[in-house]
Amino acid sequence: MDRIPILKLGGALIVTIQVDMHDRLALALEEDLTAMIARTGARGVLIEISALEIVDSFIGRMLVSIAAVSRVLDAETVVAGMRPAVAITLVELGLELTGIKTALNVERGMALIQARLSDEDDGHGSDRDRHED
Repeated sequence: MDRIPILKLGGALIVTIQVDMHDRLALALEEDLTAMIARTGARGVLIEISALEIVDSFIGRMLVSIAAVSRVLDAETVVAGMRPAVAITLVELGLELTGIKTALNVERGMALIQARLSDEDDGHGSDRDRHED
């Protein structure tokens, strides 16, 4: 089974979805991303989806599920690059991307994550203890 690569950049994980998502791939991504958040202590997750032309209700729910699991692990999720047709489809399906911030592109998405990371560095963010590996 194919896997979607997950890159670490500072305190964030970056996922670029370049293939049409099918159910097994989405489940594998959720599992891999959850494990990597726990392993690295990442505080932000950027999921870039500009290559996705179609998002069905299952994929939409998986994005919400990934964000919920990330939140429990104290990482914020940003979805970047959503095509207008995908946004329309999600609205028509009645899917709310609860707990997910959205950005027009990767640059804006990373800015949202960096803002959270710098707030935490300034002492305004989470009180989570930080442990170095």
